Amino acid sequence: MDVITGRRKPGAKLPGGRDLALNYGINPNTAARVYQELERANLCETRRGMGTFVTEDEAVIAAVREQFIRQTIQDFLRSMAQLGETPESAARMILKEEA
Repeated sequence: MDVITGRRKPGAKLPGGRDLALNYGINPNTAARVYQELERANLCETRRGMGTFVTEDEAVIAAVREQFIRQTIQDFLRSMAQLGETPESAARMILKEEA
């Protein structure tokens, strides 16, 4: 999440797997899988002997960010539909909340 929100800048070094596990209270194997998934999505790269770094390809980050936003919107609209609301009424509610 820190990569697509911009809190971790392109090219920034990521914490080691053990540090990640400690920071989030997860199993070190889970932390390793997190980095594997990030690498599959081209959001990071592991440099032998140096560590894991955020990709410098800002287009990749932007594409993943857009995909995440679209999925979040779809999930929201699905929830609203279960409540009997249309996308239009959901949009009106959002605009009303912003005011």
